[in-house]
Amino acid sequence: MNRVEQVMGLPISVDVRAAGDTDETVDHAIDGVFGWLREVDARFSPFKEDSEVRRYDRGDLAPSELSDDLLEVLSLCDHYERLSGGAFTARLPGRSLDPNAVVKGWAVQRAAALLRAEGLGVFCINAGGDVVTSGEPEPGRPWRVGIRHPEQPDAICAVVETSGGAVATSAEYERGAHILDGRTGRPPVGLLSVTVAADDLVTADSLATAAFAMGTEGIAWVASQPGCQVLIIDAKRQVHRSPGLRLA
Repeated sequence: MNRVEQVMGLPISVDVRAAGDTDETVDHAIDGVFGWLREVDARFSPFKEDSEVRRYDRGDLAPSELSDDLLEVLSLCDHYERLSGGAFTARLPGRSLDPNAVVKGWAVQRAAALLRAEGLGVFCINAGGDVVTSGEPEPGRPWRVGIRHPEQPDAICAVVETSGGAVATSAEYERGAHILDGRTGRPPVGLLSVTVAADDLVTADSLATAAFAMGTEGIAWVASQPGCQVLIIDAKRQVHRSPGLRLA
């Protein structure tokens, strides 16, 4: 069963392969996923004036009044800011608090946990190209995640295989220069796209964003992070790939 909805400003698809489960069971589980994602959008969007993020940023909420979920997200933002030496940040000078670089991966990884809690073990959630998978869609065949070509909108440059992990790509082909280097406040240079495969989408998405923000120095940095495999295309059209990355 496959359903696609527009949430958090992007198309999100949930593909569940549920042998032995009724349509009603699967429908209920998918309803829960999209209900959760809509809740995240309402609570954590930096663009909605009544969101928890905006109220905290304005000073309407004290740190002691924040939800456990937002405290967790902010802690993750701080972690990746320290890890990247400040290239990754949710607090650019002169701008409002924006934890979106962590929120999407965190929310979709939590959505995967909701499906597992309903007894569903074979699925793929695709949030605008950032993907979480579980199990195999067919015995002996992994999920295949296409990586968009950074300069050809209708082409893919690689297909990553995964049977229970996450794949995330950071680039500028959809939203322009929206990723800024937190150390300079300026768009990074030197990379066209960064794809990271890891055990969970929080790690994959955050590391991909941080590496892209770092520019060319992010190539060696992200490749050295434990538990991840990378596929990077730089501005000279050179491909940098971890030897352990599973490609179809």
